[in-house]
Amino acid sequence: MSSRISIFGLGYVGTVSAACFAAEGNHVVGVDPQEVKVEMINSGKAPVIEADLPDLIRDAVSEGRLRATMEAEEAIADTDVTVVCVGTPSQPNGSLDLSHVAQVCTEIGAALRKKSGYHVVVIRSTVLPGTLRELVIPTLEEASGKTIGAEIGLSMNPEFLRESTAVKDFYNPPKTVVGAIDERSGKVVADLYAGIDAPLIITGIDVAEAVKYTDNAWHALKIAFANEIGNVCKSLDIDSHKVMDIFCQDTKLNLSPYYLKPGFAFGGSCLPKDVRALTYKARSLDLSVPVLDSIMPSNDRQVERALNMVTAKGFKRIGVLGFSFKAGTDDLRESPIVELIERLIGKGYELRLFDRNVNLARLMGANREYILKVIPHISRLMADGMQEVLDHGELIIIGNGDPDFHSVTQRLRPDQTVLDLVRVPEGEAIKERYDGINW
Repeated sequence: MSSRISIFGLGYVGTVSAACFAAEGNHVVGVDPQEVKVEMINSGKAPVIEADLPDLIRDAVSEGRLRATMEAEEAIADTDVTVVCVGTPSQPNGSLDLSHVAQVCTEIGAALRKKSGYHVVVIRSTVLPGTLRELVIPTLEEASGKTIGAEIGLSMNPEFLRESTAVKDFYNPPKTVVGAIDERSGKVVADLYAGIDAPLIITGIDVAEAVKYTDNAWHALKIAFANEIGNVCKSLDIDSHKVMDIFCQDTKLNLSPYYLKPGFAFGGSCLPKDVRALTYKARSLDLSVPVLDSIMPSNDRQVERALNMVTAKGFKRIGVLGFSFKAGTDDLRESPIVELIERLIGKGYELRLFDRNVNLARLMGANREYILKVIPHISRLMADGMQEVLDHGELIIIGNGDPDFHSVTQRLRPDQTVLDLVRVPEGEAIKERYDGINW
């Protein structure tokens, strides 16, 4: 089933989207204030250089499925779905210039004031989380005199198009993300991509806004990381491409969802030690590696964040469940939970701790020596079981992902609160007495 779509902004994203939507059998009206772009579209020519785009535009215009105009009211009147693809450039201070988004939403709203029937507005421009709620919704409602979610549907539909391969990316995206204000809006937008073979993800508008920035920050980080590894390798006369080719063959840990869940700081016997060694080696080679150098300070900030959250709660008696650096081990070396515990002890908090894997009767070798000689004050705070910790604490900190701790939220007294550093299942079911470190 074809749709009638108006697209505001005929730059790379808008022109490619217009051409591809039209090629899929939809009737598309492009809108742009620049007359030259409108004339080029209407004459069957592409206003931007992009592979495969000229043929798509020529065919769509000749078959009557694509045209362009400078008149917003005309485009809105002839369509049921409006896609906003205007630019959001950087300001000198790094903030986004949202003036084009605001102006277009005002124009769309004014046109909708004169139109009856349900109309869906789709933001495809890259905007920061909160933009739809703080700018788009109030602007559309004020200009139209209508209510979002009733007469007007709204969706955030981030694009994943790369210049020079944008047409191919449109038809082969890594995912299709539809952030919708309600179910009706989401279905309308999802139907636009019915012919696209890609995972369809329908979510809230705030999540959809955040996805594109998360993607691009990760892409930028990968490039910077690879470049710094390359610089270190070159200084050591090592082929950096061979190193990274082997690195990329690991799809279990390196290129995978593993290690990409927000939570507490990392620790253990490997990661801290090896990051320090690598950055020390870089300094000895007179190399600047700001990305690698930022890893340990960033990790320290996460411990500081947890400490600040504890102090902000205002409780004196603290129970800690899990303090080895991760579940399933008794290794306390460089455990960030141990660091948090020591800071809380220093501030005078009353703590009780339990970790079934950190039990003096079962500790052997290095870990026994570590707890008895390096952190003996912590051994005196260890409880024999989880219930003892729950009986003691006003605030319960869940420090690692031991399955035994998943039921903690169901065992709380009414006067107890949980600070979750790992996100146990069902934690948010008690929202008023539950807090996650970054969720």
